[in-house]
Amino acid sequence: MPIILRSKIFNAKPRPRGPISDPTAFGSPVVAIVGRPNVGKSTLFNCLTRSRDALVANEPGLTRDRQYGIGRVGQAPYFVVDTGGLTDDSADLPRLMVAQALSALSEADVTLFMVDARQGVTPLDQAIADRLRLFGTTVVLVANKVDGLDARTATAEFHTLGLGEPWPVAAAHGRGIQALITGILTADLLANRFPTESTQAISPALDRHSRHGQPDGPSNEQSAEEDNPSSPIQSPNIRVAIIGRPNVGKSTLVNRLLGEERVVVHDRPGTTRDSIEVPLTRSGKHYTLIDTAGIRRRSRISEKIEKFSIIQSLRAIDAADVAIVLVDALEGITDQDAHLIGLVCDMGRALVLGMNKWDAIAQDSHKRIHEMLERKLQFLDFLPIHTLSACHGTGVSKLFRSVDAAWASASRTLATPVLTTILQEAVAKHPPPLVRGRRIKLRYAHQGGRRPPTIVIHGNQTEDTPMAYRKYLVRVFREAMQLVGTPIRIEFKTGENPYKGRKNTLTPRQVRKRARLLRHVKN
Repeated sequence: MPIILRSKIFNAKPRPRGPISDPTAFGSPVVAIVGRPNVGKSTLFNCLTRSRDALVANEPGLTRDRQYGIGRVGQAPYFVVDTGGLTDDSADLPRLMVAQALSALSEADVTLFMVDARQGVTPLDQAIADRLRLFGTTVVLVANKVDGLDARTATAEFHTLGLGEPWPVAAAHGRGIQALITGILTADLLANRFPTESTQAISPALDRHSRHGQPDGPSNEQSAEEDNPSSPIQSPNIRVAIIGRPNVGKSTLVNRLLGEERVVVHDRPGTTRDSIEVPLTRSGKHYTLIDTAGIRRRSRISEKIEKFSIIQSLRAIDAADVAIVLVDALEGITDQDAHLIGLVCDMGRALVLGMNKWDAIAQDSHKRIHEMLERKLQFLDFLPIHTLSACHGTGVSKLFRSVDAAWASASRTLATPVLTTILQEAVAKHPPPLVRGRRIKLRYAHQGGRRPPTIVIHGNQTEDTPMAYRKYLVRVFREAMQLVGTPIRIEFKTGENPYKGRKNTLTPRQVRKRARLLRHVKN
């Protein structure tokens, strides 16, 4: 069987480094990790980046897309690229994985060629080594899984690959990693490729490890009293997670937005496994796209790998500022789609709905589908809905208008006087109901947080406010403040009663008076 590595794609000249997802645009060294499947590339990636971004399991071919992360030597950062295993399988999916690995090689300053010290040199290792020598990058041979072995004996046969002295490491235990990275990333390379003044440049785009799960700008607990309450918070980088069921076109949409084949696209469901982050700049605004694995119903999930992929997808939603929920227009809104939309709302993330594959819908069915959307999503009247075709690009350009609007709404600062006025007008129009014969009193409101907008209402007996009246207040605040694409949370706080829990103790005079009165009461 012919080896893919000998194909034209491997012998092609390295492509020019582009401006879209190019880590070298920040001037930092790029270290690519390549090798055959299941030699420990993702484990080494997690070790170098001090993260768990790459899925790790004892299953060949687990990694499919190239995954970027950031490591550091002292204070100097460098990029690490994890790649899928290079194989001799000529099927479509392995071929696409090889293409992703070769793209990483074209970006790399140093290539870590990883081999398995326990299995020794294989014919596939030899084929990879032969081609790496012709590719024109600095190649460092890394012999993994030397734990429990004599390193010198275990790595001796790898000299036949002709790539110099192998570096013995045990990535699963972190042994030999520090010596490896400080040995290959010399001080000269770091100084020449990463000037001091560019250190801040990479942080907004890819260094999410310093802000995982933390939004840019003021925190959710920050006071809402600002000089300009109507202006949105300006963010240098909006994190956009693209989520949905398997095979609805999430990776195709990412590639369409980037203008390159950044992630593997295949008609086989479950192609994407890792959550892949890619920086994107559109109209001078900076975004980080997060391509996620498809999320199926829990009852249909049987493989451990798929469970791990879904956990990563949920983490991506939690770390995102805006979620694009992609739906297959041919199938309509399924129960799982509605569940995912509800999940995003429960997590407090701004969201936009994309109806993909719209080009495959007959013209006379458009009205029926729009009516179906209004019926099934009537509880989400604030949700922007876009029809698009990720494959052909129609409607894609308008998607980010709603992303920007949802982000701006979620980040708005709402002034206390404005919120209190809206509350008083809402109460005057529809007073709260009676509870045990007493009227609920809502006195004033203020903002309790952003992303999502949180409004705190103070009054008496607020804990008894019915759910229907809470929804009424949410609708009033949303319409008055023109908040689109973001859920709104309302919290109620009841004023403290100073006499609550105190026993009314009668004086001796009051006791005697009470006794006299009781004698005149008829039994």
